[in-house]
Amino acid sequence: MKKLVVLATALAALCGCQERNTFTDGQFIVGFDADFPPYGYKDGDTYKGFDLDLAREVCQRKGWTFVANPINWDAKDMELNSGSIDCIWNGFTMQGREDAYTWSAAYVDNSQVVLVKADAPIASLADLAGKVVGVQADTPVQKALAGKDEANAAAAALGKTFKELIVEPNYNQAVNELNAGAVDAVAMDIGVAKKKMSDLPGKFRMLDEVVMTETYGIGFKKGNEKLRDEVEAELRKLAADGTMEKIAAKYDIEPKSLILK
Repeated sequence: MKKLVVLATALAALCGCQERNTFTDGQFIVGFDADFPPYGYKDGDTYKGFDLDLAREVCQRKGWTFVANPINWDAKDMELNSGSIDCIWNGFTMQGREDAYTWSAAYVDNSQVVLVKADAPIASLADLAGKVVGVQADTPVQKALAGKDEANAAAAALGKTFKELIVEPNYNQAVNELNAGAVDAVAMDIGVAKKKMSDLPGKFRMLDEVVMTETYGIGFKKGNEKLRDEVEAELRKLAADGTMEKIAAKYDIEPKSLILK
Protein backbone atom coordinates (compact mmCIF):
# COMPACT_ATOMS: atom_id res chain seq x y z
CA MET A 1 0.00 0.00 0.00
CA LYS A 2 2.83 2.40 0.85
CA LYS A 3 4.31 1.85 -2.62
CA LEU A 4 0.99 2.75 -4.21
CA VAL A 5 0.79 6.01 -2.27
CA VAL A 6 4.35 6.93 -3.25
CA LEU A 7 3.60 6.11 -6.88
CA ALA A 8 0.41 8.24 -6.91
CA THR A 9 2.30 11.16 -5.39
CA ALA A 10 5.07 10.84 -7.96
CA LEU A 11 2.59 10.73 -10.83
CA ALA A 12 0.81 13.84 -9.54
CA ALA A 13 4.14 15.67 -9.35
CA LEU A 14 5.08 14.61 -12.86
CA CYS A 15 1.83 15.88 -14.36
CA GLY A 16 2.01 19.14 -12.45
CA CYS A 17 -1.34 18.58 -10.79
CA GLN A 18 -0.70 17.58 -7.18
CA GLU A 19 -3.90 16.76 -5.36
CA ARG A 20 -5.48 19.64 -3.46
CA ASN A 21 -8.76 19.87 -1.63
CA THR A 22 -10.27 22.45 -3.91
CA PHE A 23 -10.84 25.87 -2.41
CA THR A 24 -10.20 25.16 1.24
CA ASP A 25 -7.40 27.67 1.75
CA GLY A 26 -9.04 30.91 0.61
CA GLN A 27 -7.11 30.84 -2.65
CA PHE A 28 -9.18 31.01 -5.81
CA ILE A 29 -7.01 29.41 -8.50
CA VAL A 30 -8.10 30.21 -12.05
CA GLY A 31 -6.90 27.99 -14.87
CA PHE A 32 -6.42 29.81 -18.16
CA ASP A 33 -4.65 29.72 -21.52
CA ALA A 34 -1.89 32.34 -21.41
CA ASP A 35 -2.03 32.72 -25.22
CA PHE A 36 -5.65 33.83 -25.47
CA PRO A 37 -5.90 37.62 -25.60
CA PRO A 38 -7.91 39.62 -24.71
CA TYR A 39 -9.35 37.12 -22.19
CA GLY A 40 -6.13 35.87 -20.63
CA TYR A 41 -2.54 36.36 -21.71
CA LYS A 42 0.99 37.22 -20.62
CA ASP A 43 2.12 40.82 -20.91
CA GLY A 44 5.74 41.14 -19.88
CA ASP A 45 6.01 39.49 -16.49
CA THR A 46 2.31 39.72 -15.64
CA TYR A 47 -0.88 37.95 -16.63
CA LYS A 48 -3.80 40.08 -17.68
CA GLY A 49 -7.02 39.96 -19.66
CA PHE A 50 -10.76 40.52 -19.43
CA ASP A 51 -11.50 37.25 -17.65
CA LEU A 52 -8.56 37.53 -15.28
CA ASP A 53 -9.61 41.06 -14.33
CA LEU A 54 -13.14 39.83 -13.66
CA ALA A 55 -11.78 37.04 -11.48
CA ARG A 56 -9.55 39.47 -9.58
CA GLU A 57 -12.54 41.72 -8.90
CA VAL A 58 -14.61 38.78 -7.65
CA CYS A 59 -11.79 37.78 -5.31
CA GLN A 60 -11.38 41.31 -4.01
CA ARG A 61 -15.07 41.54 -3.18
CA LYS A 62 -15.11 38.10 -1.56
CA GLY A 63 -11.88 38.55 0.38
CA TRP A 64 -10.23 35.67 -1.45
CA THR A 65 -6.66 35.44 -2.71
CA PHE A 66 -6.60 35.42 -6.50
CA VAL A 67 -4.14 33.07 -8.22
CA ALA A 68 -3.76 33.03 -12.01
CA ASN A 69 -2.54 29.60 -13.08
CA PRO A 70 -1.59 29.27 -16.78
CA ILE A 71 -2.28 25.74 -17.99
CA ASN A 72 -1.75 23.55 -21.00
CA TRP A 73 -5.17 23.77 -22.64
CA ASP A 74 -5.16 20.10 -23.57
CA ALA A 75 -4.67 19.24 -19.87
CA LYS A 76 -7.40 21.51 -18.51
CA ASP A 77 -9.72 18.67 -17.43
CA MET A 78 -6.92 16.89 -15.59
CA GLU A 79 -5.98 20.14 -13.82
CA LEU A 80 -9.58 20.82 -12.82
CA ASN A 81 -10.41 17.30 -11.69
CA SER A 82 -7.20 17.03 -9.65
CA GLY A 83 -8.08 20.20 -7.75
CA SER A 84 -4.97 22.09 -8.85
CA ILE A 85 -7.31 24.77 -10.23
CA ASP A 86 -10.76 25.80 -9.02
CA CYS A 87 -12.24 26.70 -12.39
CA ILE A 88 -11.50 27.26 -16.05
CA TRP A 89 -12.12 30.94 -16.77
CA ASN A 90 -10.71 32.05 -20.09
CA GLY A 91 -13.07 32.62 -22.98
CA PHE A 92 -14.39 29.12 -22.28
CA THR A 93 -17.02 28.02 -24.76
CA MET A 94 -20.04 26.26 -23.29
CA GLN A 95 -21.46 24.73 -26.47
CA GLY A 96 -20.46 21.11 -26.96
CA ARG A 97 -19.33 20.87 -23.33
CA GLU A 98 -22.64 21.34 -21.54
CA ASP A 99 -22.46 18.10 -19.56
CA ALA A 100 -18.73 18.07 -18.84
CA TYR A 101 -18.66 20.84 -16.22
CA THR A 102 -20.76 22.68 -13.68
CA TRP A 103 -21.22 25.96 -15.54
CA SER A 104 -21.85 29.51 -14.50
CA ALA A 105 -24.42 31.47 -16.45
CA ALA A 106 -23.19 32.62 -19.85
CA TYR A 107 -21.71 36.12 -19.70
CA VAL A 108 -20.27 36.75 -23.19
CA ASP A 109 -21.84 36.15 -26.59
CA ASN A 110 -18.95 35.20 -28.86
CA SER A 111 -18.63 34.47 -32.56
CA GLN A 112 -16.14 32.35 -34.46
CA VAL A 113 -14.71 34.29 -37.39
CA VAL A 114 -12.00 33.90 -40.00
CA LEU A 115 -8.81 35.94 -40.04
CA VAL A 116 -6.85 36.33 -43.29
CA LYS A 117 -3.97 38.46 -44.48
CA ALA A 118 -5.01 41.97 -45.46
CA ASP A 119 -4.11 41.41 -49.12
CA ALA A 120 -5.46 37.86 -49.41
CA PRO A 121 -7.88 37.18 -52.29
CA ILE A 122 -10.43 35.84 -49.82
CA ALA A 123 -13.64 37.82 -49.33
CA SER A 124 -16.10 35.22 -48.06
CA LEU A 125 -16.34 31.81 -46.47
CA ALA A 126 -16.94 30.35 -49.92
CA ASP A 127 -13.50 31.59 -50.94
CA LEU A 128 -11.92 29.24 -48.40
CA ALA A 129 -12.59 26.30 -50.71
CA GLY A 130 -9.28 24.61 -51.50
CA LYS A 131 -7.46 26.64 -48.85
CA VAL A 132 -5.41 25.63 -45.81
CA VAL A 133 -7.09 26.83 -42.61
CA GLY A 134 -5.57 26.89 -39.14
CA VAL A 135 -7.39 26.48 -35.84
CA GLN A 136 -6.52 25.98 -32.17
CA ALA A 137 -6.63 22.45 -30.78
CA ASP A 138 -9.53 21.33 -28.59
CA THR A 139 -11.80 24.25 -29.41
CA PRO A 140 -15.46 24.02 -30.48
CA VAL A 141 -14.71 25.58 -33.85
CA GLN A 142 -12.00 23.00 -34.50
CA LYS A 143 -14.44 20.20 -33.72
CA ALA A 144 -17.20 21.81 -35.78
CA LEU A 145 -15.03 22.32 -38.85
CA ALA A 146 -13.74 18.76 -38.52
CA GLY A 147 -17.32 17.47 -38.57
CA LYS A 148 -17.29 16.33 -34.94
CA ASP A 149 -20.16 18.53 -33.77
CA GLU A 150 -23.56 17.34 -34.96
CA ALA A 151 -25.16 20.65 -33.99
CA ASN A 152 -23.03 22.61 -36.48
CA ALA A 153 -23.71 21.01 -39.84
CA ALA A 154 -22.95 24.27 -41.68
CA ALA A 155 -19.47 24.47 -40.14
CA ALA A 156 -18.85 20.82 -40.98
CA ALA A 157 -19.87 21.44 -44.59
CA LEU A 158 -17.55 24.44 -44.73
CA GLY A 159 -14.66 22.38 -43.34
CA LYS A 160 -15.11 19.78 -46.06
CA THR A 161 -14.31 22.43 -48.67
CA PHE A 162 -10.85 23.12 -47.21
CA LYS A 163 -7.73 21.67 -48.70
CA GLU A 164 -6.60 21.00 -45.14
CA LEU A 165 -7.52 21.92 -41.56
CA ILE A 166 -4.31 22.49 -39.59
CA VAL A 167 -4.64 22.12 -35.82
CA GLU A 168 -2.24 24.32 -33.84
CA PRO A 169 -1.52 24.18 -30.08
CA ASN A 170 -2.60 27.82 -29.61
CA TYR A 171 -3.80 30.86 -31.52
CA ASN A 172 -0.45 32.63 -31.35
CA GLN A 173 1.09 29.77 -33.30
CA ALA A 174 -1.83 29.73 -35.73
CA VAL A 175 -1.53 33.46 -36.44
CA ASN A 176 2.24 33.15 -36.81
CA GLU A 177 1.63 30.47 -39.44
CA LEU A 178 -0.83 32.80 -41.17
CA ASN A 179 1.68 35.64 -41.16
CA ALA A 180 4.34 33.32 -42.59
CA GLY A 181 2.02 32.08 -45.33
CA ALA A 182 1.90 28.49 -44.06
CA VAL A 183 -1.90 28.70 -43.79
CA ASP A 184 -4.34 30.82 -45.78
CA ALA A 185 -6.69 31.65 -42.90
CA VAL A 186 -7.36 31.04 -39.21
CA ALA A 187 -10.78 30.31 -37.71
CA MET A 188 -10.90 31.85 -34.24
CA ASP A 189 -12.79 33.78 -31.57
CA ILE A 190 -13.78 37.27 -32.64
CA GLY A 191 -12.20 38.85 -29.56
CA VAL A 192 -8.87 37.20 -30.26
CA ALA A 193 -9.06 38.14 -33.95
CA LYS A 194 -9.66 41.80 -33.09
CA LYS A 195 -6.73 41.78 -30.66
CA LYS A 196 -4.42 40.35 -33.32
CA MET A 197 -5.51 43.02 -35.80
CA SER A 198 -4.92 45.68 -33.17
CA ASP A 199 -1.47 44.34 -32.29
CA LEU A 200 -0.39 44.17 -35.93
CA PRO A 201 -2.15 47.04 -37.76
CA GLY A 202 -2.62 46.51 -41.47
CA LYS A 203 -1.47 42.88 -41.42
CA PHE A 204 -4.81 41.11 -41.17
CA ARG A 205 -8.52 41.53 -41.76
CA MET A 206 -11.59 39.62 -40.66
CA LEU A 207 -14.24 38.17 -42.97
CA ASP A 208 -17.73 39.59 -42.47
CA GLU A 209 -19.42 36.17 -42.27
CA VAL A 210 -19.19 34.17 -39.03
CA VAL A 211 -18.49 30.46 -38.90
CA MET A 212 -20.60 29.89 -35.79
CA THR A 213 -21.81 31.64 -32.64
CA GLU A 214 -21.28 30.56 -29.06
CA THR A 215 -21.30 31.76 -25.48
CA TYR A 216 -18.67 31.87 -22.76
CA GLY A 217 -19.09 30.64 -19.21
CA ILE A 218 -16.93 29.67 -16.24
CA GLY A 219 -16.36 25.93 -15.98
CA PHE A 220 -16.19 24.34 -12.52
CA LYS A 221 -15.59 20.73 -11.61
CA LYS A 222 -18.73 18.69 -12.15
CA GLY A 223 -20.86 18.88 -9.02
CA ASN A 224 -19.17 21.94 -7.50
CA GLU A 225 -22.33 24.01 -7.38
CA LYS A 226 -21.37 25.70 -4.10
CA LEU A 227 -18.33 27.52 -5.48
CA ARG A 228 -20.10 28.14 -8.81
CA ASP A 229 -22.99 29.84 -7.02
CA GLU A 230 -20.69 32.08 -4.98
CA VAL A 231 -18.71 33.21 -8.02
CA GLU A 232 -21.76 33.66 -10.22
CA ALA A 233 -23.50 35.80 -7.61
CA GLU A 234 -20.55 38.22 -7.59
CA LEU A 235 -20.30 38.13 -11.39
CA ARG A 236 -23.93 39.20 -11.66
CA LYS A 237 -23.16 42.13 -9.36
CA LEU A 238 -20.27 43.13 -11.62
CA ALA A 239 -22.66 43.11 -14.56
CA ALA A 240 -25.35 45.06 -12.70
CA ASP A 241 -23.11 47.84 -11.36
CA GLY A 242 -21.28 48.46 -14.64
CA THR A 243 -17.92 47.05 -13.56
CA MET A 244 -18.00 44.31 -16.18
CA GLU A 245 -18.61 46.85 -18.95
CA LYS A 246 -15.75 49.03 -17.71
CA ILE A 247 -13.36 46.07 -17.76
CA ALA A 248 -14.63 45.09 -21.22
CA ALA A 249 -13.89 48.59 -22.53
CA LYS A 250 -10.32 48.26 -21.28
CA TYR A 251 -9.89 45.29 -23.64
CA ASP A 252 -11.97 46.62 -26.56
CA ILE A 253 -14.73 44.08 -26.00
CA GLU A 254 -18.03 45.42 -27.31
CA PRO A 255 -20.70 46.09 -24.66
CA LYS A 256 -23.33 44.35 -26.78
CA SER A 257 -21.46 41.06 -26.37
CA LEU A 258 -22.01 41.14 -22.60
CA ILE A 259 -25.14 39.12 -21.94
CA LEU A 260 -25.25 38.49 -18.19
CA LYS A 261 -28.21 40.19 -16.48
